[in-house]
Formats: sequence, C-alpha cells, structure tokens
Amino acid sequence: MRPIQARISIGAMAHNLRVARAHAGEAHVFAVVKANAYGHGLSRARRALAAADGFAVLTLEEAANLRLMGVEQPILLLEGMFGADEIATCAELDLWPVLHHAGQLDWLAQQPPARPIRVFLKFDSGMHRLGFPLADHAAIVARVQSLPGVAGVMLMTHFAQADEAAGVDWQLQPFLRELAGHGLPWSSANSAALLRHPASCGAWVRPGIMLYGASPFADVPAETLGLRPAMTLQSEIISVQTVQPGEGVGYGQLFRAERTMRVGVVACGYADGYPRHAPTGTPVRVDGRPSQTLGRVSMDMLCVDLSECADAGVGSPVVLWGDGVPVDAVAAAAGTSSYELLCALAARVPVVETD
Repeated sequence: MRPIQARISIGAMAHNLRVARAHAGEAHVFAVVKANAYGHGLSRARRALAAADGFAVLTLEEAANLRLMGVEQPILLLEGMFGADEIATCAELDLWPVLHHAGQLDWLAQQPPARPIRVFLKFDSGMHRLGFPLADHAAIVARVQSLPGVAGVMLMTHFAQADEAAGVDWQLQPFLRELAGHGLPWSSANSAALLRHPASCGAWVRPGIMLYGASPFADVPAETLGLRPAMTLQSEIISVQTVQPGEGVGYGQLFRAERTMRVGVVACGYADGYPRHAPTGTPVRVDGRPSQTLGRVSMDMLCVDLSECADAGVGSPVVLWGDGVPVDAVAAAAGTSSYELLCALAARVPVVETD
C-alpha cells in the first residue's frame, strides 16, 4: 500500500475549541465546519467540537448530515437559502439561515415556513461581498421582523482585514453605531478577530481556521497562539538518488546540485493535495529532522534534501505538514494559505483518526 496518509487528531480540535472559548468570554461559539470541516471530515469535527454552542456550514446537505449525526445545537447556514424551495427544510431541521439579499426576504414573504425560523441578517460593513447596505438597516430589520415566518432576528457582518494591521474598527464601529438602536444580538468575529479584537465578539463568534490548528495571522505562528495542528500529512521515502554537482532534479530541472548530495523521493504529490507550486526550500521533516523540498512537485512524488539526514533511506518517515511542520509555513513557502492546503487534501489520501 502506498505509504501516504493524513492523521487527524480529535484531541487537537477539542483543544483548539477550548482556546477559542477562552477568548470568546461570554459569547456563544459557532464552530465553522464548512468544506468538510476544512478537509478534516465533518463527522470527526462534529465529535471533536461537540462542546461548541452551535455549528456553521455552507449547505443544506452539510446541515442535514449534522442533524443525522445527532447534533442538537443551532446550525447556521452561512450563505442562507439558495432558493425558496430550501425554506421548508430550514424549518424542518431548525436551521438558522443568513439573509443577505432582497430575494431571500421575498422568498420568506411568499412562502413562509409552517414553523417560524430564527435568522441572521447580514450587513455589508465594508468587505463588499455579501450583505445588505448598512444605510438600509432600518427598513430591512423592520421588514424581516414583520414576516410571519421569522421567529427571531440576529445581526451579522464579516471582517475583511481582521488578520492585518488595519484591524476591524473601521468596519465594527459603523456596524455597531448603525444597528445599536435595534437592541438585537449580533455576530462579527472570525478566528482572527476573536484572537486579536475582543470587542468584536458580540453574542456569537465564528471561529474556523483556528479550530484546525492553523494561525489566521501571517506573522504569528499557531503554536504561539496555543493552537495544536489537527491534521498531519505524512508519507515515506520510496527511493534515494545520488546527484552529482550540476545535475538537476525533477521536471524542468528547477533544482541543480552544487555538490554531491543524496535526494529522497517521497510518495506525495499534487494529486494528493500538496501544492504543485511549492518551491525548493519548502519545509518538511525527514526521520524527525528538518529538511526541505527540492525542485518541482510531481503528481505523485516530490523530492527532499537528505544532506542533514544521514541515516534516512527507503522507508524513512516524512512529515509534509502538521506535527513539527506548521501548515502555515508550508503555505507561506508556496505563496498560498493554510485554508487552501487543508481543504485540498485529496480523497485518495487515507485518513487515520487519532485521539
């Protein structure tokens, strides 16, 4: 059997939820488990994050699966209904949809559910992605509160730069100023805001990436935030080559040796979810020692430097990210984000669950 596997730690996710809760104060916590729990598996995340006050997903299918798994907490639909035909299911499964455009209000008015539902009204405070204009808040809130199919209303916005120096105040303060008069509970904090901007917590927080042990900040390692990696992608060396000075490695010969060196070929490539654009120097661990990739990543293989791993050979373990190799560091080297790497884990990679 090909030696690659992903180890998913239930204990690490549970630990990271405790970190999130510690920062949330009195706010309730929606554990964001969309995109198959950022590649970690919805069922595993449901068990690991069972202590969350609620879950946040993207689709009705994800929400229905959580209910089938026995989840009784509130479930937030982050983009709400995609059609009027989904309203009845929201009521049947007791889901809390996010309403962010006028069409969704029309659907609720035209086809009110038999059992009224709680909703989140999303307002655009500057990200300009989803949400009603803040200037229209009075009419929007009044209309939604008048709908017979609505049992309760909460307010929401989303931050564009919570992980950057610009911070959240430029969005948070107008949001609070405009909507304070309604006296309704609100939610705004993602992982970055939860960790760095406690005033943004509101009634509900929505941590995502931090639950999986990655940092939302480019300049702060996850370990510094007290987070533990939930996914470790690992494989083994399946061949060792001796490369002479001037000889190249891999497609395009992007890496050329300056001295005689041993090169390990690892059973992992971009078809497994490892980024093809990861350059020479992307960190890995070989036999427990720090090393780096060499040359271009292939579909099923990549090469690593064995210069400082004298005892490594065929069968030696290699950590691509996770324990000892922060996924954030791999993502930074590849010019992408940890979100993309975790979500891109390929279905062909066997997954092993650990405590």
